[in-house]
Amino acid sequence: MTNFLFPILGYIFGSFPFSIWITRFVKGVDVRDAGSGHATTTNTIRQAGFGWGALVLILDLAKGFVPTYLAKEYSGEVWVIALTATFAVVGHCWTMFAGFRGGMGLATFGGALLAIQPLAFFICLALLLILVLTIRHSARASVFAGILASPALWLFNIRDEAFWIAVGGGIVIAIRFLIDWNRKYRELWLDREKKSNE
Repeated sequence: MTNFLFPILGYIFGSFPFSIWITRFVKGVDVRDAGSGHATTTNTIRQAGFGWGALVLILDLAKGFVPTYLAKEYSGEVWVIALTATFAVVGHCWTMFAGFRGGMGLATFGGALLAIQPLAFFICLALLLILVLTIRHSARASVFAGILASPALWLFNIRDEAFWIAVGGGIVIAIRFLIDWNRKYRELWLDREKKSNE
């Protein structure tokens, strides 16, 4: 019965909307009112500055790391670890503390991988960067990264808990980023369009 508490813990940890709380504290605004409309590190940087954005990134990584690490240490069951990590990503994307309008899940997903195997984290990060640079559209690249994360780990012979985290978390991220499939980005240099096209 205790095993089922870890995914619940993952969702609660994932639901902490640090970007919303911090931006509201620093600037008195809702981070979701600008940019992509999501509670993300990028939006925090835009509204509150790089330092506060870096803090949000660290805290969002921790939201995935802490519950996944606890599941690994105190349960050890692969399915429990994978579900805990996946639910942390779900909590970040659909936070119960902010009207179920959260972030996009990448940092929390990364934190969960770091708790199990740093190599898996760097492989998935490299995959995302390659796709972003190739497709030149962050949302579409993230959809494909979510889908391809687990096959990439399989090819690198990583078939432990990290693989199953990539299966669950990757599906959540792919679904989450589909809502921005046709969005025109402004927050990343590679997404900016020429003024003549605006």
